[in-house]
Amino acid sequence: MCLQKMFGIWVFVAIFSSIEGYKVLVVFPIPAGSHRNLGDGYVRNLLKAGHEVTYITPFPYESSDPNLRLITTGDTVNAISGSSLNITALMLHEVEMDQDRHFQLAINITKNTLKNKSVQKLLNDPSESFDVIVAEWMFNDVYCGFSALFRCPYIWSFPYETNSISLGLLGEFSNPAYTANIETSDVPPFDFWQRVYSLWFRITSRVQHLFFYENIEKNLYEEIFSPILKKRGITTLPEYDILRYNASLILGNTDPSIGQALALPENYIPIAGYHIDEVKPLPQDLKDILDDAKHGVIYFSLGSNLKSKDFPEKILQDLLKLFGELQQTVIWKFEQSLTNKPANVHILKWAPQQSILAHPNCVLFITHGGMLSVTEAVHFSVPFIGLPVFYDQNFNVAKSVQRGFALKVSLSLNLAEDLKDAVQEILNNNTYREAMKQTSITYHNRMIPPGDELVYWVEYVVRTNGAPHYRSAALLLPWYQKMYLDFIATVIVCVCLFIYMIKTLCIKCKVQKIKSS
Repeated sequence: MCLQKMFGIWVFVAIFSSIEGYKVLVVFPIPAGSHRNLGDGYVRNLLKAGHEVTYITPFPYESSDPNLRLITTGDTVNAISGSSLNITALMLHEVEMDQDRHFQLAINITKNTLKNKSVQKLLNDPSESFDVIVAEWMFNDVYCGFSALFRCPYIWSFPYETNSISLGLLGEFSNPAYTANIETSDVPPFDFWQRVYSLWFRITSRVQHLFFYENIEKNLYEEIFSPILKKRGITTLPEYDILRYNASLILGNTDPSIGQALALPENYIPIAGYHIDEVKPLPQDLKDILDDAKHGVIYFSLGSNLKSKDFPEKILQDLLKLFGELQQTVIWKFEQSLTNKPANVHILKWAPQQSILAHPNCVLFITHGGMLSVTEAVHFSVPFIGLPVFYDQNFNVAKSVQRGFALKVSLSLNLAEDLKDAVQEILNNNTYREAMKQTSITYHNRMIPPGDELVYWVEYVVRTNGAPHYRSAALLLPWYQKMYLDFIATVIVCVCLFIYMIKTLCIKCKVQKIKSS
């Protein structure tokens, strides 16, 4: 996007943003702390701009703003708990968080959300109306049905790094030769076998989705939305395969300084960091710990889903021993009390992560490598060690290692020993901090703060009646035409006919020659 266009957007936001308030439905139903933060970021920025927000979420949201209506789906909060996210089970490969498990988990959450009593009340009220819908994409497209019901445009919020799935929602094809599959740790540029695997992964994932997942999504879409529309006298439900590709925009939780540099369509807007608010003051006792850390602070957190308390006992004791040998103060987000911890280790059941990372004494972040944690590390310029567990975490960490501001340590029985080497490497080698400093400068060097850009594009979709001028012509073509298969088939047929004609003529000439002789 050229500088003139970006400057024009900034002026437009500054002058016109809050003149007219719109009714926005924000749907973020994933019962995980990181996804809660993403949804809360939309709500906070939209309310600040003067819009009327209806927020579907499993969590409470503290606000006295009269423009906010909260619809809580608390019955989905425990949907992702249990052995599937037990760190020991994942380490020992007793469970695998593969694509199929992610889909099944997400479709169950979608089903429970749409069947929730409060959500059903919203859906069945014919007086309800919205100007635009913002829904978090999570392994299925069923929430596009809100658009059919409320007859308004919708925007996908994509929580991960840009990939073939998100681009495919806009009808764009991404070349597997240089576009990463975020479920792997392969980072472009690929070698030969990585390119082969990237293509194979793309094909098998597409086949799996086409023949197994799409019917499940379509059936749920029809089950939920068809009866409601019939009550309103609408007998024909919009085709799922058309509606799912009808998004006006995708607002992606990424930035080129952190992830992949790809040629994006005009209606794919990277806004990583929009969830980061003004840094809140630390609680006094925690502030004292950070202020008094003469050798700096190491902050250790595995995010909101993975629990440090689920580490095998041996690994837990090895980690405590390791941390006790360090000069640095260690702040560990841990879900229960520890009686035998070293004096320099402080346990927090809940940690204000952004405020800790923002403190000048925070010298190292040990993280699972989730997209929000990586973004916050870059935002506050803190190098990190990644302990990736599943899905995009491996790619996020691998890309950060490639950029030079992070190290990766695999979860294994030798975790403490490997982590010790990584900690010493980052603390004693200033190149990691310098690389992070430069990346952070690049990340912050935007003409528009991501929260303001989010508001601008949501308003833009309403003002332009869904931004149809941004829709790619690729959405009008069937897949075989995009790949020129019809042309290739025509060429093959023509070549075969030509060869057949030549052979036929040769045979006739040969026969005539024999007869004449």
